[in-house]
Amino acid sequence: MLARRSGSVIFESVKRNETQAHRRLKALAIDWAREQGWAIATAEVRVPRSGYRADVAAIGRGNQAKTALFECKQARADMLKDCYDDAETRQKLTAALHRRKRLEKLLGEHRPDLRRGDSLFAEFDAWDFNALEHSGYRKLLDEIATLQVRLGAGTKFSKMLRYQSADFLYLVVEDDIYADAEIPAGWGLLVRRGEGLELRSKPTALDAGDMQRRNLLEAIALRASRQASPLPRPNQGLEV
Repeated sequence: MLARRSGSVIFESVKRNETQAHRRLKALAIDWAREQGWAIATAEVRVPRSGYRADVAAIGRGNQAKTALFECKQARADMLKDCYDDAETRQKLTAALHRRKRLEKLLGEHRPDLRRGDSLFAEFDAWDFNALEHSGYRKLLDEIATLQVRLGAGTKFSKMLRYQSADFLYLVVEDDIYADAEIPAGWGLLVRRGEGLELRSKPTALDAGDMQRRNLLEAIALRASRQASPLPRPNQGLEV
């Protein structure tokens, strides 16, 4: 699923040491979010309850609106910051991720009722496995999370998933900087292709809860109000 950039502008002061590539990923994430129905979106939002700042946060309109968070990584070193190499753990994680993919495919084939129906096209629907009583699947998710923490990759990712900081979580990356074993459990993957983002894997559908959604909407609004240019004061800039 490929979304093309529509020309969004991120109204924010440029962060020190932030690259143009990272800002581009954030702009593309905002465009992609809006195309998926998350009409209210902005960059650099403090996520309630987590203590973290998301590169992009988005929420839809209406009483039943869902939320999404996006983390943008432009380089492998950025994604694997502070990680140590553990070949055995990485191998176990790769195997666990393959098992998860096969299991989710089988569960989807046998339980079409788990489709959330949140997309215009059925093949792009997210699967809601939260209500599924399947001990093997839950055990596998716990194993993946444990292995990722052991690798040192995704402490932030793991907490945001565990706290259910939003209904959907996405990692946004440049192509060819990641391995499947390094994608955080429960997170979707969006990869830049030209001036658009391609959905490579879907996120786990979470339930952030009404309070978290309201708090995130407030955080988005607060951030957007700080980014907006102030109106000119009376007589400002007028010739005497």
